[in-house]
Amino acid sequence: MSSLTTPRGLVLGTSTFAFTVCFMVWMMFAVLGIPIKHMLNLNETQFGLLAATPVLSGSLVRLPLGVLTDRFGGRIVFFLLMMVCVLPLYLISYATEYWHFLVLGLFVGLAGGSFSVGVAYVAHWFDKRNQGFAMGIFGAGNAGAAVTKFLAPAIIAAASWQMVPKVYSAILFVTALLFWFLTTENRNHLAPRSVSLREQLEVLRDHDVWRYCQYYSIVFGGYVALSLWMTKYYVEEYGFGLQTAALLAACFSLPGGILRAFGGWMSDRWGAHSVTRWVMWVSCMCLFLLSYPPTDFTVHTVSGPVTFHIGLNAAVFTGLLFIVGIAWAFGKASVFKYISDEFPDRMGVISGIVGLVGGLGGFLLPIMFGALVDLTGVRSSSFMLLFGIIWVSLSWMYLTEIRKAPARKPAALGALPNAS
Repeated sequence: MSSLTTPRGLVLGTSTFAFTVCFMVWMMFAVLGIPIKHMLNLNETQFGLLAATPVLSGSLVRLPLGVLTDRFGGRIVFFLLMMVCVLPLYLISYATEYWHFLVLGLFVGLAGGSFSVGVAYVAHWFDKRNQGFAMGIFGAGNAGAAVTKFLAPAIIAAASWQMVPKVYSAILFVTALLFWFLTTENRNHLAPRSVSLREQLEVLRDHDVWRYCQYYSIVFGGYVALSLWMTKYYVEEYGFGLQTAALLAACFSLPGGILRAFGGWMSDRWGAHSVTRWVMWVSCMCLFLLSYPPTDFTVHTVSGPVTFHIGLNAAVFTGLLFIVGIAWAFGKASVFKYISDEFPDRMGVISGIVGLVGGLGGFLLPIMFGALVDLTGVRSSSFMLLFGIIWVSLSWMYLTEIRKAPARKPAALGALPNAS
């Protein structure tokens, strides 16, 4: 066992770093999209589509990448994926038309598929007792969204927006080389070649898989969507400059990434069900408060009309968003603990399916955010939508897990206090 310690540590550390860089690239338009929006005079819906386009391709490739990982190994698939993204990422610096950004964004978005590759690659190196924690450490690469919010505004301020994709492409190229030379592959982790693609995809008939997809569509899809949306939200709702807005938006993105490892540890200790249930309830309460739009109303009293204002200032808003980021960090880890518990031999394909649906949530939600703002004129309508999705998840959880609690395995029932 001791002979595996060094390669296991290198696989975990290098994969986490590589995923952080890939996520940083994937979320690039969260900041880069703002100067592009002004340059091309885009409306809210067009901006939402621009920001979400990389998320679409990164989501759609997660399932095939998961299947390839099970068959050929995570090392080769992860390396080739990063190398494929380097050139289109560099070419963004020369784009001038809206369609240029959309087409190149689709190619760059492939980097987002790295999650389904890396999570299966890492999980196979650890035993069941520590898989949740290991996957949580790897998933902390989501903090790449926060790295973009620190790094991209600084590059734009020092040079121009065109320099961001050039710097990012160089970083991604070096990361791919480091990953290849520092990691190794254990052939025992690969799925037997006798298992057909049809057999691998049989899991699509399992209702539990679709329930995990629903959970992940909010804890990951919502995380991606808000990571893309919040910088612009702070600029337009509170009037902050780009660098300040990006810094405040990072208060959501950063804990949503780095605390995922702690969520994995909690899931190992108390079970995926208990952690996920608490995540949903905390998110529900915070999103309810975030949903309320700034409101002025007048009360006619005996002494005359009295006007009141209800709204969240930037500090309270950021505090609530910070709590949501923490909750979703735990939720992203707990959903994959469900998968490692129930489908240990099909981690690649299941993580691909769940990651695909979660990523599609990250693609569709920013577009829906923009459409809702264009339709209603209310910026907090984005949180109203997320609040509704949380209620769907809670209802599904109640009907399929809580009402059937006596039939659940004792290990899956956590020792956390009952939240229902």
